Amino acid sequence: MKIKSIEAKTCEYCSGTGYFQLLLGGSETCACCEGSGKKKELED
Repeated sequence: MKIKSIEAKTCEYCSGTGYFQLLLGGSETCACCEGSGKKKELED
């Protein structure tokens, strides 16, 4: 699979913030968008 293009759409998982707020405190980088907040389009 190759990355076709990076769209300017927000990531569905982190709502465009690039990270998740953890329940016990702190934050974690979104694994889906790698912290960019942008949705990546993948080519099959």
